[in-house]
Amino acid sequence: MPNQRFLITAALLLSALWAGFLGSLHMTGRAGFLDRMEASLTDLRSMLVGSKAPPPAVTILAIDDRTAALHTYPLQRATLAQAVTAVAALRPKTIALDLLFVQSGIEAGDAALVSALRLVPSVIAAAAVFPESTQVVTSDANDPLSAIPVAESLLLPLKRFSDVAATGVVNVATDETGVPRFIPLISRSGGRIDPSFPLRAASLALDRDPAFQPGAISFADRHIPTDTGQRLPLTFYGPRGTIPTFSLEDALDGKLPADAIENRVVVIGATVTGGGDVFPTPFDPVLPGVEVISTAITHLIAGDSIIRNDNIRRLDAAVALLLSLLLVSLIAWRRSVISFILIALVFVVWAAVNIAAFKAGYWLSAALPITAALPLVLVFGAAQLLLGRRQARHFAAQSELLQRVEAPGLGEWLARDPSFLAEPVRQEAAIVFIDLSGYTGLSEAVGAVTVREVLSSFFEIVDQEARAHGGAITSFTGDGAMILFGLPQPAEDDAAHAAACALALADRMRSWLAAHTDIQAGRKVGFKIGAHCGPVVASRLGTGDHQQITATGDTVNVASRLMEVAASRGAEIAFSATLVGAASGKGSPPPPGRSKDLWKHVFAAAPGQSRSGCGAPPADMLL
Repeated sequence: MPNQRFLITAALLLSALWAGFLGSLHMTGRAGFLDRMEASLTDLRSMLVGSKAPPPAVTILAIDDRTAALHTYPLQRATLAQAVTAVAALRPKTIALDLLFVQSGIEAGDAALVSALRLVPSVIAAAAVFPESTQVVTSDANDPLSAIPVAESLLLPLKRFSDVAATGVVNVATDETGVPRFIPLISRSGGRIDPSFPLRAASLALDRDPAFQPGAISFADRHIPTDTGQRLPLTFYGPRGTIPTFSLEDALDGKLPADAIENRVVVIGATVTGGGDVFPTPFDPVLPGVEVISTAITHLIAGDSIIRNDNIRRLDAAVALLLSLLLVSLIAWRRSVISFILIALVFVVWAAVNIAAFKAGYWLSAALPITAALPLVLVFGAAQLLLGRRQARHFAAQSELLQRVEAPGLGEWLARDPSFLAEPVRQEAAIVFIDLSGYTGLSEAVGAVTVREVLSSFFEIVDQEARAHGGAITSFTGDGAMILFGLPQPAEDDAAHAAACALALADRMRSWLAAHTDIQAGRKVGFKIGAHCGPVVASRLGTGDHQQITATGDTVNVASRLMEVAASRGAEIAFSATLVGAASGKGSPPPPGRSKDLWKHVFAAAPGQSRSGCGAPPADMLL
């Protein structure tokens, strides 16, 4: 249908445009409205994948409640110097202090900390300050740093500390739910570029300077993909404590296990209750910030960070486009149980692949394909439903029209078997013809409008009696009609039904004519009926969209001629002896309200005829 083809074409085109638009925003990192949905779906995937043991690369020394209870908080730098000295004795690769040293403390403590930091490669923290909590960047292909936000200022450590330890920026990038999803590996402020705290720690631990490339960083032979703006995607190993964590007091007491420190990065940070440096994650609503930083350091050293780079974003856009087009095509293909099963299967397969990719370390977007496909699928599905309802109403009207034209049983049969009588079928049947006499003169006298009303009333009587006796009106011809008994399948009582129908029509027509004496204008208007049974050829006549079910053959011709026999003898009905014999063999009772005497008279005729059906030569019987 033209409307259906137009709707499908429009839906496919709009799906492609919508998915392409969202994909372009996603590839440039500007689809912020999808972030919240993606965050929830990422948390769900993390929970489905579950926690895992981190690589043995980082150990955390926590300034926890136990340490704060035994010492002043914030911790005195002299105490911190003792802990750094104790850790350095166990030969870590690097000590990373997730603490800000922007103000001077007690001189003796500051001097002790400077001396302790000289014992082992160390990193201390700086922090970038932004005017707003959300930064907007504009990507420029000619400027590789354009996607990195510019900080208003930097909180840098005192020079005496930065002279003996490397400095790294500790900022993290959170989504709208507050979950840290990325670690910016580069920060910009006031014309200077600074590496992040995790990047500095990993560089010292690997004893390699990082090399930046578009969408990646490298440590010699170690290649680590990054997302837009040189951000490292984070996936957490589990709840707090998943990365080995010890109290700083254990270091002061000399109780640290050597194998937890040797050849590892030791990160010192605060986990004290009320410290405020906590983040929600899929596994823990209050993961300490020091463990977030330690997760990023582990990713950089072990190279196990999840991959979310330009290639992944392009793949996301392609999946969104293909998924939306596929689902629209499935809905357009066929609205059936198979179609909906296939749609559900597509979603299940896509979800399984997405989760499997996440588990394997590839962060494919879940929000983008859903947002690209779902709205158009719902709108198209609703449009299909409305169009389907309109078509259903159309077909219902056509079916009702068919039931008006054909007998109820025949209409239902055609609905079940559209190929019914596509090829001619020779079979036994009974035929009844009825025709008005005096119709031509009547039409000339009363006019077209009155004649139409008269014919409508006449055809209504014929239709009612044909239906009541199981006949099919195969044609209305001017002022007459042909009724066929034996479709959709011949039966032994077709002749009896035809005879009963003819008698009923005669009764109805007498009453009808008596009630319409006013329109006859002195003209004699009557009727004549002929009925016969025998072999016919049932078929469809016509071509293309215009076909009519009818019957042809000598039986039909004889039934038609019997009307003239009735008229020539001054009778209303002319039955063939063949039909009378076949009908009397069944002994069917008369319909309610019909003349039993007349029925008995008909069945008493032609006693020598066959009682098993139609087939003997006709011999006229007049009533």
